[in-house]
Amino acid sequence: MRIGELSRMTGISVRALRHYEEEGLISPERRDNGYRDFDADAVEQVRQIRALVEAGLPTRIIREVLPHLDGPADLMPEVPCAWMLDEVARQRDQLDRRIGCLTRNRDALDAYLRAARAAAERGPA
Repeated sequence: MRIGELSRMTGISVRALRHYEEEGLISPERRDNGYRDFDADAVEQVRQIRALVEAGLPTRIIREVLPHLDGPADLMPEVPCAWMLDEVARQRDQLDRRIGCLTRNRDALDAYLRAARAAAERGPA
């Protein structure tokens, strides 16, 4: 499929898809006319990339962990460098903090909704 179709199917702009390609996150084939040609798996891969970006992971980390998200891959180095291990751990910790914050916000909204619904059921004072 061409880049425009992938964009429509994923809701990701053509510009963002080109950026993902420049960052080495996706690798389409090229047709004889130079157009990008994505396979059917690209839809799920782009959605996964977008979810990681929205979770706050930088593309340099996504590029490293993406091959491992569906299980072990041959791209895994025998001995990952200490910097990358530390960086991935730091990103995971940051994600845990964001999840905690989002959980607190959701709980606060739930409490508000319970109180507002109870007030609505009681009617005007």
